[in-house]
Amino acid sequence: MKVTLIVLAILGLVVVLSQCAGKKESVFEKEHYVEGGDTLPYRILYPPDFKPSEKYPLILFLHGSGERGNDNEAQLLNGGDYFLTQINQNEVKAVVVVPQCPADGYWSSVNRTEIDGRPNFDFSEDREPTRALSMVMALVENLRNEPWVDQSRLYVGGLSMGGMGTYELIYRQPDWFAAAFVICGDGKPEKAELFAGKTSVWFFHGDADDVVPVESSKALYQGILSAGGYAKLTIYPGVGHASWVPAFNDPELMKWLLSVSR
Repeated sequence: MKVTLIVLAILGLVVVLSQCAGKKESVFEKEHYVEGGDTLPYRILYPPDFKPSEKYPLILFLHGSGERGNDNEAQLLNGGDYFLTQINQNEVKAVVVVPQCPADGYWSSVNRTEIDGRPNFDFSEDREPTRALSMVMALVENLRNEPWVDQSRLYVGGLSMGGMGTYELIYRQPDWFAAAFVICGDGKPEKAELFAGKTSVWFFHGDADDVVPVESSKALYQGILSAGGYAKLTIYPGVGHASWVPAFNDPELMKWLLSVSR
């Protein structure tokens, strides 16, 4: 009898989790942006009472390397629930766009190597944007011209590879974004002079990160301050690479993001 009850409880939990996952998949609408011979899958989340005649902030979110592909689903793995909760339960009036990087692509134009068995990211050379990031820029250019977008309140954020892409995006398009958040990311601190005073940035990082060292965020943060811009830095003691977990649990993140305008 006890075994039967346990089995039923487990089955019930599986059903609930499946329903939650199905809800996330259905609320984030599936779209594709096509340019030339390339296609960029993306998901878009509208607030429940969306009206095309009104103006809304636009939030672009870039996922990490583990969510690459072309299924137009995996990019919601880390962050999808956060935005769904914020938009649908906290009555945040914003539109969220989550593109998916192809499996063989990368958001940031960085040379990735290994040193002593650990990943190393070399941003020393100036390179053209990757095709994946170029497609994202084209998508945003297209979306920001929609009549329902408040162009003074465009935001971007990302984690790990997506954090690198976020930093690169704000220096390549310094006139677009009012604010950005970079979680366990990396980049070239010297590029801060291109957007300092235009885009505010909040960095998050775990000091036990063995994939992207916390020194990366510290350097980017200092780079912005040195260039006269505004930046915040939150470091989580004892947290590894998955610093997006505490970052997405910070109730101030969305409040801060949407409070900034151009």
